[in-house]
Amino acid sequence: MVESVEISRVNIRDTLSLDLSVWMNHPDDMDFRPSLSCKDKTFTISSITSGEALASVELDDEQMQALEASLTAELRVKFQVHGMHGRLNKIAPIIADGKAKKLATANWKTIQQVTME
Repeated sequence: MVESVEISRVNIRDTLSLDLSVWMNHPDDMDFRPSLSCKDKTFTISSITSGEALASVELDDEQMQALEASLTAELRVKFQVHGMHGRLNKIAPIIADGKAKKLATANWKTIQQVTME
């Protein structure tokens, strides 16, 4: 299950593009099915599974025009899990070059339809 969703950046590329950080409860969780909607300049990401609103952001006029032109949005998602990502208290160095190891992250990019209300 999704614990929280944070919208870190909203850009305009070919269409409206959102950078998301999605925190999951467990590394084996795969239940992130987003539904996108926009009402009165408020862009909302909801869960198809539960219907719960996960995150929302206010769009400016230029972002609204890009959204209305294509009725799609690009989601650039970075999945993270508490305990695996977040605070790394002990750094395990790579002995060969002396650099610290980085934790694995899963990234996902998709284009979704947006429902205008």
